[in-house]
This record gives sequence, C-alpha cells and structure tokens, in this order.
Amino acid sequence: MAAMQPTNATSSLASATAHSTAVIDKVETMLVDLPTIRPHQLSMATMHGQTLMLVRVHCSDGTVGIGEGTTIGGLAYGAESPEGMKLAIDTYFAPLMLGADASRVAALMARLGKAVRDNRFAKCAVETALFDALGHRVGLPVSELLGGRLRDRLPVAWTLASGDTARDIDEAQRMLATRRHRIFKLKIGRKPVRDDVVHVAAIRQALGDEASVRVDVNMAWTELEAHYGLAGLVDAGCELVEQPVGSADALARLTGKYPIAVMADESLTGPASAFALASARGADVFAIKTEQSGGLLAAQQVAAIADAAHIGLYGGTMLEGAVGSIASAHVFSTFRELRWGTELFGPLLLTEEILTQPLAYQDFELQIPGGPGLGIALDEDRVRHFRRDRPRTSVGPATAQAA
Repeated sequence: MAAMQPTNATSSLASATAHSTAVIDKVETMLVDLPTIRPHQLSMATMHGQTLMLVRVHCSDGTVGIGEGTTIGGLAYGAESPEGMKLAIDTYFAPLMLGADASRVAALMARLGKAVRDNRFAKCAVETALFDALGHRVGLPVSELLGGRLRDRLPVAWTLASGDTARDIDEAQRMLATRRHRIFKLKIGRKPVRDDVVHVAAIRQALGDEASVRVDVNMAWTELEAHYGLAGLVDAGCELVEQPVGSADALARLTGKYPIAVMADESLTGPASAFALASARGADVFAIKTEQSGGLLAAQQVAAIADAAHIGLYGGTMLEGAVGSIASAHVFSTFRELRWGTELFGPLLLTEEILTQPLAYQDFELQIPGGPGLGIALDEDRVRHFRRDRPRTSVGPATAQAA
C-alpha cells in the first residue's frame, strides 16, 4: 500500500516542530555612538549625538536577531540608559536566555518579566531581537508574526527642535519641498509660555495650509501654565499638544477643556498605565512607543486598550536608530487605527548610516520592508567603526534546555 501523504496540518506541525528546536547560543551587546545633524533641544536636555545599545541573539540553527535600546539624552528622559541596558542584559537577561527555546518569544519574555522588574527598554530590545530571529527562521516579516500588517507605509512627522524660529521655518520648508515631511512637531517648554506660543504661531503662519503643526512640551508646564498655553495654541492654529504636564491627573483635567487634542506620552508606561488613563479619559490621543511600553507585544496591548476606549493613536519615538525605528514600524503597521501617523524620524536625525540598505523615506512616508524578520541588515564595518568598545558576549552550550 502506498505511503500516506502528509496533510497540510501535518506538514505545518512538522515545520513548527523543526523550528522549535533552535535554542539561544549567545547574547551579544554593544554601544554605538552616532552624531546628529544638529543639536536637538527638548525641555529636559539638548542632544548632540545618540547612543544605540544593539543586542544580537545568536541561535543554534544559525539565525541571528538584532534589537536596539535607545533613550533620549541618556538619563535625562528616564531611569534607563543605553549603558544601563547593556549591563542589565549582560548580567541578568543573558543567563536566563541561554539555552532557551528561541522560537517561543512570548514564553521567554514572560520568564524574563518574572525575573527582572521594569527595565522596559532593555526588554524591548531583547524581544525585538527574538522576533527578528524568528522571522528569519520562518521566512516572515515581524509584522506578520504580530498578527499581520494593515499598511505598508507610514506617514512620518518631523520634529523641529533647534529652538530658533527662523531656522525651524527654513527647515520645515525644505522638508516640504523635498516631500519628506508635512507634519511638524515643535519641541517647546524651555521658554516662558508666552514666548513658546509666539514661536509656534510664527511657524504655523509661515507654513500655511501646506502642513500641520503640533507641539510637545515634555511635561514642562505647570497645570496653570498649561491652561494659558493650550488657549494660546488653539489661537495659533496648533492641532495637538503632547504631554503638557507631568501628572496624569492634571492631564485628565486638561483633556476636553480646549478645542485641541491632548496626547499622553510620558504618562504611558505600558498596558496598566494605558488602562488607567483610558478609564479616566485622561487623553484624546496615545503616543505609543515600543520601548516605553515594554516591548512589541506590550505596545500592541496599549493600542488595543486605546482602540477599545476610542482614543486616537500616534506612533511615537525615543529617537531610535534604524533598528528600533523599523521594529516600531512593524508594530504600528498592525494597528487598526493610526489617525495621527507616526514620528519615526530617528534615523534621519543621524549623520551616519549603519544599515547595508538605508530605510526608505519617500513622499512623506516610511516604507516598511517586506523581507523576513525586521527586513534590514547591519553594515558590520560601519557598526565596528562607531562602536564604543569591544563586544562582550555571553556564551552557553547549544544543547542546554530551557527551564
């Protein structure tokens, strides 16, 4: 009797079993220091360069996944820094990862979540590398591993943060002329509220109807200052204000008081904070950041909470380089609703390229790669040139089994 041919289900099961045999052999981290095209002024710091913490996960089947951890202004923005992420991954994450099943990303991240408190940015970098490796293993983009993309291109805003009105106007007009950006977010909060409003109004008037203008205060205003500021921003023609105050309670009190969208950013630190904000109707828009959320899966959970609460979505950035930015793009492409676009311009703020093929920004949008994993490859020579020191690796036996 002829042998039975395997059914599609049997073939899929056999394929999945084969994929699950890959275990994590090595976890490698490095710091890469890159200059920026200009000083980038925020209310809490002025950036003159960006440090990327890159992590590579090497698997027993030969697949390698890359991830990135990045912050704004070192420790000026929050409790994690690229240096701290590297130390945490080398010391605490890697020993738990070595020998683990490389294909069971959610299970491994749950294990890390129980053993390591917080460290959301470091967890995001590791999870990104795991999904990148898995994508290469099964031949699918990360967006498909996350449920499937709904869009192949994302609108990208540009942040004007020189602090000089004339320079910002010139920069915005050049972006419009080259069809790179038509959504502009202004960093304000370092000057008196009145001066900030005048600055925004001048830029809005200069750009006219060709572009939309938003602002990010980065929590710099008191609640009283925010009342004056929001009223002035409405008159200036500004459409959205991001995190004008630090307190989530104050943010909720401001939401709906003026005809301008109020967006939560620093108040969003993952699904639990998203649920609390949604319950209090504490924002009109959520700026979702994969690192700040605690990873790609957590960012999707934040988006689901916002979606259920009819809160608008915006794809935020921690000024990640190419790896972190395209990982975020894969996540954002799966959101059902993305009315406010994204600001994944981090790679464009850097003067140096570390990919073999740069990300494609064209006609005001970012193209999401269609290849397996993240769909990108590092230029190893460039990475070596800009790395801060020699790599430190954690190596374990390929035959080890996950606990």
